Amino acid sequence: MAQSLAKILVHTVFSTKDRQPLLRTRELREELHRYLGGILLRLDCQPIIVGGMEDHVHILGSLSLTCEPSAMVKELKRGSSLWLKTKGPDLQDFAWQNGYGIFSIGYSQIESARSYIATQEEHHKHVSFQDEFRQLLYRYEIQFDERYVWD
Repeated sequence: MAQSLAKILVHTVFSTKDRQPLLRTRELREELHRYLGGILLRLDCQPIIVGGMEDHVHILGSLSLTCEPSAMVKELKRGSSLWLKTKGPDLQDFAWQNGYGIFSIGYSQIESARSYIATQEEHHKHVSFQDEFRQLLYRYEIQFDERYVWD
């Protein structure tokens, strides 16, 4: 085959430092989600949906052939953190947590993942971010140590 082709779908999750609820308003979150989508586009990655709550984000998208997952997350966090710091005095010290979760999904799972991200507000009426993240880790059979997951 002369051409390299791929569709690598990933669901990425990361939190604010210490899970501080700094993304307080829906307007700020929606603007942040659009900004994160723009960063993905600049990396030649395709955003499908970006969503989240006051203390974390979920990003569903596809990786480009030239973008490593860790480089994508690093740029998402770096660029959005710099941008958020310009959005008000209460965000001048904004930081994302050091770690993140990134999970592969199959093409047939796009709609369920999209729906899950779109309904975060309803979901988090019943489940905390920590419990949600633990559920993802269990579902993907990722072993983890609680001492190092949260910062």
